[in-house]
Amino acid sequence: MDPCPFVRIVIGNLSVKVPAKHKLQSSSILDFKFKLKGFSTQVSTIPAFLQQKQQEPILDNKVHACFSLNKTQLDKLVKKSRSLKIEIRARKKLLGSVLVPLELKGLESNGNKGVVITNGWVLVGGSSSAQLHMNVKVEHDPRFVFQFDGEPECSPQVFQVNGNVKQPVFTCKFSFRNSSDRNSRSRSSISERSTSTSCFNCCTADKESSPKERKGWSITIHDLSGSPIAAASMLTPFVPSQGSNRVSRSNPGAWLILRPGHGTWKPWGRLEAWLESGGELGYRFEIIPDGANDAITLASSTINAKNGGKFSIDISNGAATPMTSPNSSFDLCSGSGSGSDFGSAPGSGSWGQLLYRGFVMSSTVEGYGKCSKPEVVVGVQHVNCSEDAAAFVALAAAMDLSIDACRSFSQKLRKELRRSDQE
Repeated sequence: MDPCPFVRIVIGNLSVKVPAKHKLQSSSILDFKFKLKGFSTQVSTIPAFLQQKQQEPILDNKVHACFSLNKTQLDKLVKKSRSLKIEIRARKKLLGSVLVPLELKGLESNGNKGVVITNGWVLVGGSSSAQLHMNVKVEHDPRFVFQFDGEPECSPQVFQVNGNVKQPVFTCKFSFRNSSDRNSRSRSSISERSTSTSCFNCCTADKESSPKERKGWSITIHDLSGSPIAAASMLTPFVPSQGSNRVSRSNPGAWLILRPGHGTWKPWGRLEAWLESGGELGYRFEIIPDGANDAITLASSTINAKNGGKFSIDISNGAATPMTSPNSSFDLCSGSGSGSDFGSAPGSGSWGQLLYRGFVMSSTVEGYGKCSKPEVVVGVQHVNCSEDAAAFVALAAAMDLSIDACRSFSQKLRKELRRSDQE
């Protein structure tokens, strides 16, 4: 599989020298907004540093914002010479702003080293001598791009996309599990074309069927030879909270994402989903370390259930987990390094060495009633084999199907998502 060229604009090592005349407390928090035309505004905070003689400021050595660009977006950025705008606020009042011209000459010739745009102190415009320290770097971040050619519940093919080239790499099979699946056997070989495994059995209790529950949905990812190499299956049914037609945060539905291992399926991740009172789809995704007792959360956020959005796992801007560093793929102090030093360490027994950091994956999610053909983007450093990519594709399918699973129980689902006994 050939990756697509992507780059990341990463901003870190922030510190602000604030003159005494601003009368800020040492405990004051400064709010930052990072703006790049064509992208969503990103926000972050740091403590204020009150400028005093012979005192060195403390640099907050972590990534505060990160913008990802594909080749088309990068070409537009280079052509129009756009700038990154950083606004700084204290006590909700604008302290000042900084414009950082994104001159990207020499990016391609520097290989994986990237380009340091700025690394040091600059004057904050309109702030009367306040100064901002920052490190802004553009680094290469190649990624694999996959596209479903239909909705996950319609058992589509999945293509790898690179520019104008589309190559089939996986097939999907959507199905329903039932009680006979769960009771017929305690284990299931991965050579079978079924996802009814011991993992599903031990986590799913038999219960009385109710018209107000959505359960048993399953999707299996196969390689082109027909072998199943990843799966997503409902672990906890999606049911409405008492007195409502909504799946609530207090009782979310859940999916188990599985990968092959030792002749059977092994749990890799767990996705929970629910509907917020404001109409947004809430979610939380956890990685399940092999042999560990506790799962580790990689992503937790919301998506507009009506209009859709993007499901993303990106551990770059301080949202780090115990097994990651809040730093990017390069050392912000020195401005050196590259995305190529990421990667899975085959055979490593340490959970801390799994290196889920930086950009991990993203997928598009359509809203209610819209035709969904998810696009899945995965960082090259997290794909060592087809099973790696397939696991992320299965996760994307589960995220897409969660929109329907969390739909109000007063509304009827499309026919592909209803059992024959519910027609």
